[in-house]
Amino acid sequence: MPSDPLILAFDTSAAHCAAALLCGGRTMAERFETMDKGQGERLLGLLAQVLADHGAVWGDLDGIGVGTGPGNFTGIRIAVSAARGLALSLGVPAIGVSGFEILHRAAARPGEMRHLIALPHRSGWYLQELLDGQRAGAPLSWSDDDAGAALPRLSDPAQTVVLGHGAGLIARRLEQVQHRPVAFREAALPWPLAAGLIASIAAGRWAVPQERPAPLYVRAPDAAPPRDPAPVILP
Repeated sequence: MPSDPLILAFDTSAAHCAAALLCGGRTMAERFETMDKGQGERLLGLLAQVLADHGAVWGDLDGIGVGTGPGNFTGIRIAVSAARGLALSLGVPAIGVSGFEILHRAAARPGEMRHLIALPHRSGWYLQELLDGQRAGAPLSWSDDDAGAALPRLSDPAQTVVLGHGAGLIARRLEQVQHRPVAFREAALPWPLAAGLIASIAAGRWAVPQERPAPLYVRAPDAAPPRDPAPVILP
């Protein structure tokens, strides 16, 4: 096994199918395809193409990284299920990486320790506090129609930077609730480069035992649930 792990990472949490292969901090190959549907049929073929672009085969992999959301419910299930199946068959670890962590890696600046990461969804935002890049508390779904009290209560608003799309609006609402200035910076998930960031974050955790990745939905689905029970993802 090489000193630097060879990590294959992928994401289907939105209208795309994205994958990247990383080793030693370098992206060796990557592909990104925009698609509203069909990720389940396309994903494994895309992954095989990424491996072939670098002249690698499945058995060369040391780990799998996967985007766990939040995002499209079906897309998240497709990617997480594929990651867990590949990890089991190849005998390598699978590492889940959330969209909050991706945006933090892409847009946080040196010296900043506390962030409230804001990812947009159809009717508002997903919000997650991070302390030095690590999750602090549970994520939540919020819209500007909600009461200000529904926002997270920042433990240190003076030192927190709201980071994401719509960060300015969220910072103003937090200031109204907490009566303290809140810094903000507009940013967005850097697709198609985010697959490489998933691989980079996964590589940093590769040597540490991880729980198997699980979908991060944050909110309930908009559609009515099917009558048949959903398949259970084992712990």
